[in-house]
Amino acid sequence: MEKPTLIVITGPTASGKSALAVEVARQLDTDIISADSRQIYHGIPIVTATPTEEERGGISHHLLDILPLEAYYSASEFETDSLRILDEIFKEKAAAVVCGGSMMYVDALCNGIDELPTVSEAVRFGLMEEWKEKGDEWLLGELRHLDPVHYGRVDQRNMKRVFHAVEICRMAGMPYSSMLRGIRRERPFHIIKVCMDGERSQLFERINKRVEVMMAEGLEEEARRVYPLRHLNSLNTVGLKEMFAWFEGEMTKDEAVARIQKNTRVYAKKQLTWYKRDQELIRLDFTTLPSENARKIIEMVSDC
Repeated sequence: MEKPTLIVITGPTASGKSALAVEVARQLDTDIISADSRQIYHGIPIVTATPTEEERGGISHHLLDILPLEAYYSASEFETDSLRILDEIFKEKAAAVVCGGSMMYVDALCNGIDELPTVSEAVRFGLMEEWKEKGDEWLLGELRHLDPVHYGRVDQRNMKRVFHAVEICRMAGMPYSSMLRGIRRERPFHIIKVCMDGERSQLFERINKRVEVMMAEGLEEEARRVYPLRHLNSLNTVGLKEMFAWFEGEMTKDEAVARIQKNTRVYAKKQLTWYKRDQELIRLDFTTLPSENARKIIEMVSDC
């Protein structure tokens, strides 16, 4: 029996990944797995640009809009869940689509992730309470103390990753970095990875426009609804942090919107830097119609 094919569609925010994924899945009569670390949460569809029912086009989407905001989720859990879902899809389908811009999720699925200890609820809750009480600088200090090697590597502005490293250190009783071996795992399916690409100036125009659309669609109201839960890690994201700062009088509404646009562009630059390191990515122009890019992807599937 021939191996099935996994089609990974990734790229920077606002590059048209979701529309292309739906078109490819429609033509191949298959499902889509979301690889987005924020779209998995329920209740914040505007700020996360979660595809609407209409935009999903009747295609089954997995790991989308399913977790409460209080839930913890990691790249390791994504690897486990997505492999389980793919096993079910491949019982009936010859291909499946994964779509998202969360780089660590895509990497975990395609290459595997180091086996780390399961963190107990007691350790996670205890650390979360300390973090809420003592703040980000304290959490960074904990990581520096427990694992100075990883402290020097981690993006110190990404507190979700800092938190994850500290909880692993506490659970295992050893440095997080000592457990990272980078062993690539073989998968029982072909993998085609495509990345939406194009002129950076055009991408930034799309990002700025998307933020304007989000505001028109009710981002302020969405942010005010979840504001009482602003301490949750799931809400520590571009779009909400700036709204919360506006609500607290730290900036004006116009300044908050401009800051969302700027910070989203910064995040897109980080994504582009990550993608440059992956030599397996096949670049597709995000200004090309989804139907044309889908045709190119389906030709790649036929060649597998």
